[in-house]
Amino acid sequence: MLQKFLLIPLDIFLENQHNKNISNRLDAWLLFFASDDPEDIIRLVEEYPEFQAIYEQAYQICRNLENVMGIFSEELRILDRNTVQLMIDEMQETLNETKAELDSAKADLDSAKEELQKISRERDALLARLQQFECGNKN
Repeated sequence: MLQKFLLIPLDIFLENQHNKNISNRLDAWLLFFASDDPEDIIRLVEEYPEFQAIYEQAYQICRNLENVMGIFSEELRILDRNTVQLMIDEMQETLNETKAELDSAKADLDSAKEELQKISRERDALLARLQQFECGNKN
């Protein structure tokens, strides 16, 4: 990959952060993402006041449950639409495979039919020759 990633397990960060001061903005962001403890939130907002606006916005979203449910409903609608499209695509693929199998079976049947007609013509020719032979022997 062209990007570098640094994975930080937030649970381990919280264990190490316990009873420590927030030493930099990275620690502040990690604490913001990792903790929902009111004491940690108060400590974070006291040291980095810009996080207060983020917490207030999250609080307002949670208070307005109707909007949260609307967001959730919209996501479900998108998920349902994507699921339906996936099912349609899978059905179309199955239909295409079945059509290909049907075409192959039809080609096999046509080939067998031609072979049967060929055998039937040969049989008719043999019967005709046999009849000529029998007529020639009677005379």
